[in-house]
Amino acid sequence: MKKDFTGGTIRDPLTRRQWTVAAPFDARVRELVHDWSPSSPELIEEMIVTALKIARDQLSVADLKLINRSVKEMRYAAKVFAPFQRFRKVAVFGSARTLPSAPEFKVAEDFGREMVAHNYMVITGGGDGIMGAAQRGAGRKNSFGLNIRLPFEQRANETIEGDPKLINLNYFFTRKLNFVKETHAFALFPGGFGTLDETFEVLTLMQTGKSRVIPVVLLDRPDGIYWETWMKFLTQRLLRLDFISKEDFSFFKIVHNVREAVREILQFYKIYHSARWVGKKLVIRISHPLSKKGMADLNERFSDMLRTGEIVQGVALRQEKDEPEIWDLPRLILTPNRRSFGRFRQLIDSVNSSPIR
Repeated sequence: MKKDFTGGTIRDPLTRRQWTVAAPFDARVRELVHDWSPSSPELIEEMIVTALKIARDQLSVADLKLINRSVKEMRYAAKVFAPFQRFRKVAVFGSARTLPSAPEFKVAEDFGREMVAHNYMVITGGGDGIMGAAQRGAGRKNSFGLNIRLPFEQRANETIEGDPKLINLNYFFTRKLNFVKETHAFALFPGGFGTLDETFEVLTLMQTGKSRVIPVVLLDRPDGIYWETWMKFLTQRLLRLDFISKEDFSFFKIVHNVREAVREILQFYKIYHSARWVGKKLVIRISHPLSKKGMADLNERFSDMLRTGEIVQGVALRQEKDEPEIWDLPRLILTPNRRSFGRFRQLIDSVNSSPIR
């Protein structure tokens, strides 16, 4: 299941000018890359030239270590995830301090088990608590761990420890990047600073159009009020002061049991498959064509989203030829204003409840 986690927002055509360092070095870079025969030579050339520019810029040793280690972590993580691209995955966030006796622990364990039953794999931070519970439910075979190295002892949970799919990372930002890049849904459980940091990062990236819109479910122990309390803060402070919009609440859903959480995630992909920007056009790939009535309803309900024209049903655009595995899927094509991505989430929900042809 090949995908671009930005939904095509960073796919700009490369030009030779972007990576030129100096004529004789350009030729040597091209020759080196040609001899290596990579699948995307222009991108490899650009990365090599960027490294040469770093050397020329006379950066500090600390900066060089930071850049080097970050790139190495991203490369290794991408390599680990690559064989599993065809599987959808759900990332689970929550406190590492949650004890096995806590009700939330059992909910997380049941959630991991149920998602695997629906052919999902589970990604966590690799630690204990909620993370260990979700991976216990998912099982070692269906688990990934993105473990963070900390000054104090941070060990992986017993399910993922020693598995090739356990990735140890030095930086939180490379860790969070991989969570966003590799997952198709988020399940958030009660937690501390780290959990809330990850929660707000996920919502910020979707709100600003910097990552794909995917389902986010907020789970708790039975009768828990953790997320309801959090929701009060959002409503009484952020929304009331106009720091966020009403549509932003569409990015997530508070659910009260595992069955409801699983249903919300599966419903998101009932008809909707994925989306990609092609220039100013947003192309929504769907698993079944919609009926005339369904298209008419979408255009009536979401006309405020459109910059020009209307939502039309069609086939893949030529710019999508690099994704042959989904070439035959029907498309919804529109030219929207890039303002309210909360409305885009509402559009996806409407697509999933629309009558099909």
